[in-house]
Amino acid sequence: MREALPRDLFDPACPSSVMPFRIGDKWAGMVLTCLRDGPRRFSELRVPMHRVSAKVLAETLRALERDGMVTRSEYDEVPPRVEYAITPLGRSLFPAMDACRRWADDHLGELLAAREAYAERGA
Repeated sequence: MREALPRDLFDPACPSSVMPFRIGDKWAGMVLTCLRDGPRRFSELRVPMHRVSAKVLAETLRALERDGMVTRSEYDEVPPRVEYAITPLGRSLFPAMDACRRWADDHLGELLAAREAYAERGA
Protein backbone atom coordinates (compact mmCIF):
# COMPACT_ATOMS: atom_id res chain seq x y z
CA MET A 1 0.00 0.00 0.00
CA ARG A 2 1.30 3.40 -0.91
CA GLU A 3 1.79 6.13 1.63
CA ALA A 4 -0.82 8.88 1.52
CA LEU A 5 0.24 12.21 0.17
CA PRO A 6 0.88 14.63 3.01
CA ARG A 7 -1.34 17.67 3.39
CA ASP A 8 1.75 19.90 3.57
CA LEU A 9 3.40 18.44 0.47
CA PHE A 10 3.73 21.91 -0.99
CA ASP A 11 5.52 24.43 1.19
CA PRO A 12 3.23 27.44 1.75
CA ALA A 13 6.30 29.67 1.38
CA CYS A 14 7.03 28.24 -2.08
CA PRO A 15 6.98 31.05 -4.63
CA SER A 16 5.28 28.88 -7.26
CA SER A 17 1.90 30.42 -6.47
CA VAL A 18 3.13 33.80 -7.69
CA MET A 19 5.39 32.64 -10.50
CA PRO A 20 4.34 33.87 -13.90
CA PHE A 21 4.25 30.62 -15.79
CA ARG A 22 2.64 32.56 -18.57
CA ILE A 23 3.86 30.32 -21.35
CA GLY A 24 1.14 27.90 -20.27
CA ASP A 25 -1.47 30.62 -20.61
CA LYS A 26 -3.48 30.16 -23.78
CA TRP A 27 -2.34 33.39 -25.45
CA ALA A 28 0.75 34.69 -23.61
CA GLY A 29 3.25 32.50 -25.44
CA MET A 30 1.84 33.68 -28.75
CA VAL A 31 2.10 37.33 -27.68
CA LEU A 32 5.72 36.84 -26.62
CA THR A 33 6.45 35.14 -29.94
CA CYS A 34 4.92 38.09 -31.80
CA LEU A 35 7.18 40.46 -29.86
CA ARG A 36 10.31 38.35 -30.33
CA ASP A 37 11.70 40.46 -33.19
CA GLY A 38 10.82 43.88 -31.79
CA PRO A 39 8.10 46.19 -30.47
CA ARG A 40 4.61 45.98 -31.93
CA ARG A 41 1.44 48.01 -31.76
CA PHE A 42 -1.79 46.44 -30.53
CA SER A 43 -3.22 46.49 -34.06
CA GLU A 44 -0.14 44.63 -35.35
CA LEU A 45 -0.60 41.94 -32.69
CA ARG A 46 -4.23 41.52 -33.69
CA VAL A 47 -3.27 40.31 -37.19
CA PRO A 48 -1.66 36.96 -36.28
CA MET A 49 -3.81 36.71 -33.12
CA HIS A 50 -7.13 37.15 -34.90
CA ARG A 51 -8.65 34.23 -32.98
CA VAL A 52 -8.46 36.10 -29.67
CA SER A 53 -10.81 38.93 -28.82
CA ALA A 54 -9.41 42.42 -28.35
CA LYS A 55 -10.50 42.27 -24.70
CA VAL A 56 -8.62 39.04 -23.99
CA LEU A 57 -5.55 40.26 -25.86
CA ALA A 58 -5.56 43.45 -23.78
CA GLU A 59 -5.93 41.40 -20.58
CA THR A 60 -3.04 39.16 -21.64
CA LEU A 61 -0.84 42.16 -22.39
CA ARG A 62 -1.69 43.71 -19.00
CA ALA A 63 -0.84 40.46 -17.20
CA LEU A 64 2.46 40.18 -19.07
CA GLU A 65 3.21 43.82 -18.25
CA ARG A 66 2.32 43.30 -14.59
CA ASP A 67 4.74 40.38 -14.40
CA GLY A 68 7.54 42.32 -16.08
CA MET A 69 7.49 40.28 -19.29
CA VAL A 70 6.55 43.17 -21.59
CA THR A 71 6.65 46.94 -21.46
CA ARG A 72 4.00 49.31 -22.72
CA SER A 73 5.27 52.58 -24.19
CA GLU A 74 2.97 55.49 -24.96
CA TYR A 75 4.10 58.12 -27.47
CA ASP A 76 2.73 61.65 -27.43
CA GLU A 77 1.71 61.78 -31.06
CA VAL A 78 -1.43 62.45 -33.05
CA PRO A 79 -2.96 59.96 -33.23
CA PRO A 80 -1.58 58.49 -29.99
CA ARG A 81 0.73 55.50 -30.44
CA VAL A 82 1.30 52.66 -27.99
CA GLU A 83 3.85 49.89 -28.47
CA TYR A 84 4.53 46.71 -26.57
CA ALA A 85 8.01 45.24 -26.29
CA ILE A 86 9.43 42.17 -24.64
CA THR A 87 11.71 42.73 -21.66
CA PRO A 88 14.89 40.80 -20.86
CA LEU A 89 12.86 38.88 -18.27
CA GLY A 90 10.28 37.97 -20.91
CA ARG A 91 13.01 37.06 -23.37
CA SER A 92 14.44 34.65 -20.78
CA LEU A 93 11.31 32.49 -21.31
CA PHE A 94 12.26 31.70 -24.92
CA PRO A 95 14.52 28.71 -24.11
CA ALA A 96 11.67 27.09 -22.14
CA MET A 97 9.14 27.95 -24.87
CA ASP A 98 11.46 26.55 -27.54
CA ALA A 99 11.89 23.35 -25.50
CA CYS A 100 8.10 23.02 -25.21
CA ARG A 101 7.75 23.54 -28.95
CA ARG A 102 10.35 20.83 -29.64
CA TRP A 103 8.57 18.49 -27.24
CA ALA A 104 5.27 19.13 -29.03
CA ASP A 105 6.90 18.50 -32.41
CA ASP A 106 8.26 15.18 -31.12
CA HIS A 107 5.14 14.00 -29.28
CA LEU A 108 2.09 15.64 -30.84
CA GLY A 109 1.07 12.43 -32.62
CA GLU A 110 1.19 10.46 -29.36
CA LEU A 111 -0.76 13.16 -27.54
CA LEU A 112 -3.50 13.26 -30.17
CA ALA A 113 -3.70 9.46 -30.25
CA ALA A 114 -4.08 9.36 -26.47
CA ARG A 115 -6.86 11.96 -26.61
CA GLU A 116 -8.65 10.00 -29.34
CA ALA A 117 -8.37 6.75 -27.37
CA TYR A 118 -9.69 8.51 -24.28
CA ALA A 119 -12.67 9.87 -26.21
CA GLU A 120 -13.39 6.44 -27.70
CA ARG A 121 -13.52 4.93 -24.21
CA GLY A 122 -16.31 7.38 -23.49
CA ALA A 123 -14.45 8.93 -20.62
